[in-house]
Amino acid sequence: MPARAERHGNGKRSSVRQPSLPDLPESLTAGRLPGDDLTDGAVHLALAFDGADFSGRSAAGAELDQCTYRNVDLSQAALRRAMIRDVSFDRCDLANLRARDSSAYRASFAGCRMTGMSWLNGGMRDVTFSDCRMDFASFRASTFKDVVFTGCRLDQAEFGDADLSGARFEDCDLSGAQFSDARMTGTRLTRCELTGISGVTSLRGAVITSAGAVALAFTLANALGITIADDDDPA
Repeated sequence: MPARAERHGNGKRSSVRQPSLPDLPESLTAGRLPGDDLTDGAVHLALAFDGADFSGRSAAGAELDQCTYRNVDLSQAALRRAMIRDVSFDRCDLANLRARDSSAYRASFAGCRMTGMSWLNGGMRDVTFSDCRMDFASFRASTFKDVVFTGCRLDQAEFGDADLSGARFEDCDLSGAQFSDARMTGTRLTRCELTGISGVTSLRGAVITSAGAVALAFTLANALGITIADDDDPA
């Protein structure tokens, strides 16, 4: 995937690598239940699911490889040590899905409902989230490399102790998000809503566009005990 040039305030350009898209075969086999259910050790290989219901499933060591999931219900599911590779999720319901020690590589999530989803102590590489509802989601202690969030609702999301140095947020609502002890050197936040975020000092080394910086200034001042007064306020 070609890199995109991005100009910083010092006038220099740096290349920003775009996430690789899922590598999908030209033809997929229709996935059907119960034969292709999501259970311990399940392997979904080159399957296309449309409207399947996996809600509430519990699966350890599942592998989802070169598959598409469209209008699929994964809400309340629990995954442990799952491997998601070359997979696309389109308008799926992942609300309150719980994933632990899992990894995603070359995956895309578009228009998905992910309220309250947790992805703990996991890894993501070459992953895109587009127009997803992700409020109250948790990515605690997870690592992101070449991951892009675009147009996502991430208010009250938690990124505590996560490595976000390889993540970008574009046109996202991050109001009230938690970043305590996150590593964010190189993280890019473009045209994002940053009002009321917690762990603001963890943003050291991040790149933030001017619109977000204005709101961030008040949050940072509050964290440092600084009072911002109007010029005409009495001393």
